[in-house]
Amino acid sequence: MTMISVSSVIDAPVAEVWAKIRDFNALPDWHPAIAESHVENGEPSDRVGCVRNFTLVGDGTIRERLLGLDDVEHVCTYSILNSSMPVENYVAAFRLRPVTDGDRTYAEWTARFDCPPKEEDALIKLISQGVFQAGWDALKRHFAK
Repeated sequence: MTMISVSSVIDAPVAEVWAKIRDFNALPDWHPAIAESHVENGEPSDRVGCVRNFTLVGDGTIRERLLGLDDVEHVCTYSILNSSMPVENYVAAFRLRPVTDGDRTYAEWTARFDCPPKEEDALIKLISQGVFQAGWDALKRHFAK
């Protein structure tokens, strides 16, 4: 099983960052790789079990299921149902924690998945840099003072 973890510090309080990223359907509002998103069957985007279907900038779609949403611990967990990436058993989570020095946010995005061995290095790079770090960088720019 492949595991990825990418972390960053965002210059904004946890509550503000969580308010921006908590909505399971809000990826197009903060992640530069996401063009459009909708939650299937008109379900609320904070209902555990709902499925979001989103379009990537350029090309491709991904369907993901919300597995958990914790407003106290600031954690969102989800799985990929369908993707053009050759991954199976993909489960990811992002977690926010307060950095008390300067009222900032420690942000960590993790994933674990199975993939063909020959694809592992490319998938690690794509997910860690093109998805996770790109998202944290976009949030850092959003909250830049």
